Amino acid sequence: MRRWFLVCLLSVGLSVAYTHRTNIAYALAVPAFAAEFHLSDTGRGALGSAFFWTYGLLQIPAGSLVDRFGPKWPLAVGFLLWCLCSAACGLAGGFLAILGFRLLLGLFEAVVTPAGLRWIRDHIEERRRGMATGIFFSGSKYGPAVAAPIAAWLIHEHGWRAMFADQGLYGLLWLVPWLLFAAGGRPPGKTAVETNQTEIPFASLLNSRLMWGVLIGTFSYNYFVFYAMTWLPAYFVEQRHLSLTSSGFYSGFSYGGMAAMAILAGIAADWFIERGADPLTTRRNFTIVGLMLASTVAFGALAATTSQAVFFSVLSMAGLGVATANYWALTQTAMPKSVAGRVAGAQNMALTVAGTLAPIMTGWLKQVTGSYATPMAATGVILLIGVAAYALMVKGPETPAAELSSRFV
Repeated sequence: MRRWFLVCLLSVGLSVAYTHRTNIAYALAVPAFAAEFHLSDTGRGALGSAFFWTYGLLQIPAGSLVDRFGPKWPLAVGFLLWCLCSAACGLAGGFLAILGFRLLLGLFEAVVTPAGLRWIRDHIEERRRGMATGIFFSGSKYGPAVAAPIAAWLIHEHGWRAMFADQGLYGLLWLVPWLLFAAGGRPPGKTAVETNQTEIPFASLLNSRLMWGVLIGTFSYNYFVFYAMTWLPAYFVEQRHLSLTSSGFYSGFSYGGMAAMAILAGIAADWFIERGADPLTTRRNFTIVGLMLASTVAFGALAATTSQAVFFSVLSMAGLGVATANYWALTQTAMPKSVAGRVAGAQNMALTVAGTLAPIMTGWLKQVTGSYATPMAATGVILLIGVAAYALMVKGPETPAAELSSRFV
């Protein structure tokens, strides 16, 4: 029960992180905010992506820190500092100030995913890892799902500055149970398999077809995620003519479906694996199906009515939910434990490249074409590239993680 409590606590921590990294989207949908900082569509995209400029740079160093010292203290320190930076966005008096706070937010949030995945790899067995990973990453969906209507309400009632301050400071409450219940350092001892496992130089992982397939697939998945996180509220307001409050509700509903599917798909994959299915193949197939469903986002821009647009928004994000637990758990299944934190960091670097490009490309394509149709179609094509990466590159003999060292040469 303690292990699963901590899995749920890590999920709540990730939800706080995603709330802080995505609340900028609701400020960007407010005309007064864009006017105060003199933002064009391209400028809105740049501010939406700024978080990822520093977040990506620190991924592998953060993973190395977690591999060396364990998840507890790196995550606790990072959590404290990023909550303060998020709250400080409400104090920004100019564009450079809010840009600086967003850059610092990315710097300190870099530890959250490597720490969570390292903890799961250390404490949860393979046959339960899909469910654990699904619960953990559902936080990245239900965090924005819950925060979306709250952020919209706070902006409507109290202004965007209060929204940043309130969400930043309330996040600090998470630190209390984490410091009380999480064990410090790495778990003592190794299994027999780990004892006999050859230490893998991290650089040699980049010679692996599997690693590159995972990185391309991660980029594709997250390009859509960060299009949604930075532009979905504005899409509902500007193209579907909804109020900011309604936009927050529909965005939250889409994220809620994504969170539910992340947990259910993780449990389903575990069920197959427990009954003898190959873990790598099972998790890969769930990921492929999820990305294919997600590519229906391209149909949303062509929908004739708002209800049809909402349907495709929910369907495509539920598809991402099908992929969520399994594309992360697949990496943990395939890679040696000794590099688990650094591999999670590398995967998060691919995520960061997507997080940097998606807001900027979406803003630029919208500004050039005057419509959301082209950027949403581009998102659908990128998701299909991810399908091809998993289908063609993330495959091979049924090889457990402990034997993969022979492939990284």
